[in-house]
Amino acid sequence: MRIVLFGATGMVGQGVLRACLKARDVSEIIVVGRRAPPGYDDARIKTVIVADLDRFNAADVIFARVDACFFCIGVTSFRMSEAAYRAVTYDMTLHVAQQLLARSPGMTMVYVSGAGADSSEQGKTMWARIRGQTENALQRMPFGQVAIFRPSAIIPEDGIQSRTTSYRWMYRVLKPLLVLMRRVAPASVLTTGIVGDAMLNAVRHGVPQPVLDPAAIDRLAATPA
Repeated sequence: MRIVLFGATGMVGQGVLRACLKARDVSEIIVVGRRAPPGYDDARIKTVIVADLDRFNAADVIFARVDACFFCIGVTSFRMSEAAYRAVTYDMTLHVAQQLLARSPGMTMVYVSGAGADSSEQGKTMWARIRGQTENALQRMPFGQVAIFRPSAIIPEDGIQSRTTSYRWMYRVLKPLLVLMRRVAPASVLTTGIVGDAMLNAVRHGVPQPVLDPAAIDRLAATPA
């Protein structure tokens, strides 16, 4: 498989990148972002530096005939206006999707959204409404398939950390509780590795429905490769 990965330096993206590197059927990982992910030395990683993803252009031959895009970019809506949050969450995502789809028709689009996203697009919570709009717009595009991941709590593994300071502190404080919750109710709390494995299995086997809650993500990760 040839995978395009956006958000490889974030917590979820790091977990997905590591899952890709462990997978024998992944032949190439095209990492797109403002910087290369540090600490990796693998010939399968091809880094494409793009200073402004709003202007991302998939004309390069490297983006032809890819099997899937793993879109792991996300920002907190805290202190953001609706227009600013929409520009990053909706406009940029759709621009990237349109660019890739033009080069690789039939590819799989895996989009990391969040628990609580509002598919009705009518709710009062700004971030949830815009996330829902983004999910719906992606599902209307003619990809081979679209998989919308809606994780809630995720345990970072193998030294992975969030780039957001407040999230790093939160995970540091809550990790023991999350680990316990994972043992008691494994379908409610995921890990970065589980999310990565589930994304790969979405490409390998397809998904039972377009929108996947934590329990569905957990089941998909457990599907034999």
